[in-house]
Amino acid sequence: MDKILRIDMGAKGSPTAQEAPLGEYAGFGGRAMTSAIVSKEVPPLCHPLGAENKLVIAPGLLSGTVAAMSGRVSVGCKSPLTGGIKEANAGGQAAQVIARLGYAAMVLEGKPKDDILYKILINKDGVKIIPDNTLKMMTNYDLVEKMKSEYGDKITCISIGPAGEMKMSAASVACTDMELRPTRHAGRGGVGAVMGSKGVKVIVLDDSGMKMRSPKEPEKFREANKRFVEGLRKHPVTGQGLPAYGTNVLTNILNEVGGYPTYNFKQGRFDSAGKISGETQAELEVKRGGLATHGCHRGCVIQCSGVYHDKDGHYLTKQPEYETVWAHGGNCGICDLDAIARLDFLDDNFGLDTIEMGATIGVAMEAGLAKFGDAEAAINLVKEVGKGSYLGRILGNGTAFTAKAFGVERAPVVKGQAMPAYDPRAVQGVGVTYATSPMGADHTAGYAVAQNVLKVGGDVNALKPEGQVELSRNLQIATAAIDSTGMCLFIAFAILDQPDTFQALLDLLNAFYGLSLTADGVTELGKKVLTLERDFNARAGFTAQQDRLPRFFSTEKLEPHNVTFQVKDEDLDKVFNW
Repeated sequence: MDKILRIDMGAKGSPTAQEAPLGEYAGFGGRAMTSAIVSKEVPPLCHPLGAENKLVIAPGLLSGTVAAMSGRVSVGCKSPLTGGIKEANAGGQAAQVIARLGYAAMVLEGKPKDDILYKILINKDGVKIIPDNTLKMMTNYDLVEKMKSEYGDKITCISIGPAGEMKMSAASVACTDMELRPTRHAGRGGVGAVMGSKGVKVIVLDDSGMKMRSPKEPEKFREANKRFVEGLRKHPVTGQGLPAYGTNVLTNILNEVGGYPTYNFKQGRFDSAGKISGETQAELEVKRGGLATHGCHRGCVIQCSGVYHDKDGHYLTKQPEYETVWAHGGNCGICDLDAIARLDFLDDNFGLDTIEMGATIGVAMEAGLAKFGDAEAAINLVKEVGKGSYLGRILGNGTAFTAKAFGVERAPVVKGQAMPAYDPRAVQGVGVTYATSPMGADHTAGYAVAQNVLKVGGDVNALKPEGQVELSRNLQIATAAIDSTGMCLFIAFAILDQPDTFQALLDLLNAFYGLSLTADGVTELGKKVLTLERDFNARAGFTAQQDRLPRFFSTEKLEPHNVTFQVKDEDLDKVFNW
């Protein structure tokens, strides 16, 4: 990964591609790479769908190696949803393949002046940018099948569905998994709309003939990886809970503690949560011939995904994750796993963020467009988005846009981005993260649920404001660093609880690059990334007022604990005081 691939979609005559040295971006990967390039090269006041914005796709520092769990890819740009900087993260095969092709980043620049749609083929022989209007408005699954028929089944695809082409702010970028299915999405912030604005429908990657990246100290690297895997396997979350029931293991847990947002964040428990829990889902998947345990990329040892079959035993979608089951399930009062799986498939196929769409449908239900609990109506609303009808274009631009269009006061968003599956009144630490993350409401930016609820890496009372600012600050720093390595964020459970596993991660980085990185170095990397992101947002016009939750979280008490969000504004303003 010693070069950056820059593709100018607005070049005179036709799009061009050229390779450039890393230069000042040397030593960056993943989120650090995307945020550094966006912060330095994108004018903060530009239009997100204009020629000046850039879409940066970057594997992590350890992607393309045999290091376990190193297959995450970062997609960055100025977000059409938030108006600020964005890094959206995805699994699948893309990160490993990009890294083995030698690229530390791929940057889509400029904007075509015509209405031509392009596919980009990248392999060991170079880059081809091919106009192909037959791909227009093709869904992700059909698109990948077409690419397989043209280029074989050894490829990896990064693509957008119709939502991205229509430049909807809820549009995602899809990455194919090990089975070449477009099930892994960089979902948040409308990154798919930016890819659509560049006129790029799909990037086809083929690393045939390319070798794994080699560490500078092979023996130390192998030994560190062995210790790292052992640590992940012995931790109860990464070694037992997630492999057995997937991320949806959280449904019963969050419902029990009263932090499961239900009926558009009106209450903290869903009476029918047991019907859509991870335990119920895993049992159903196995019964129908699917898989309750499955990895999204080669080298995954946690295996928190699965394969969901319909009632006839046919593939329907990958295992719907916790956030998806909540967004399309409890948040909308829906307790039918088959309907939720159908909604997950439609989101993936049209290229939509499941969190944004589920929260949007919850707001639409509050507006009276459908009744809470009406699964068929929810499915039809998502289909409207895929068709691009007038109603669909409103919904496809997200929760805040839909709330404004239909006069709904209670819109659970920060910086224009919908909140995920943890009510900030019952999990106050994640409320701090929602409010202050440069990304908008995002649980992954600083997963305080770990200490607030799961008691991993510490114990901070979820219902009290004390300690939440420090907790969120430290987690946001750590997360920014992990996102830069290419590692799956779920490794955090083990490295928070097990010092030996954290040391193994440091040893992996040191052995690969010939470094002497310490825990302090990891902290400094995280701080550097967050500083770049906050600086961009400040230049884009963000102030402390954007680091706030919607007012109703401070005025409406959440059942069953009858609590409001209690962290004071002046304390939120101290999160980044390091």
